[in-house]
Amino acid sequence: MGKEWAHYETAARVVVDLVEQFKRHTHPRPWLLNVNVPDIPYEELQGQEVTRLGKRHKAEPVVKGTNPHGETVYWVGAAGKEQDAGVGTDFHAITQRRVSITPLQMDLTEYSQLDAVQTWLAGATT
Repeated sequence: MGKEWAHYETAARVVVDLVEQFKRHTHPRPWLLNVNVPDIPYEELQGQEVTRLGKRHKAEPVVKGTNPHGETVYWVGAAGKEQDAGVGTDFHAITQRRVSITPLQMDLTEYSQLDAVQTWLAGATT
């Protein structure tokens, strides 16, 4: 198992702060935000930073095991180590004791590939 979070109250206060700030300023389009909060006391936070997502190495493999009832269970492997944790990433912000806020895209459609996939499907069905 991973490290237990010790500062839930920090994350809760950050969320309340963000919601209050959001309520004061309207936005023309919906936002989806990825928010990461350092596991430190609220008073030790060094502010917030708008970031891009860093990248990780491949995750550890799934671990097969048996539960106390003799049933097969699968544990998801641990996340990979940081691969891209440079300045401007969510990983870097956290190491600097800053809240990381990353705007995400809500529509993951690869529009430039719609025609290619349509053509591929048409060829596969004939």
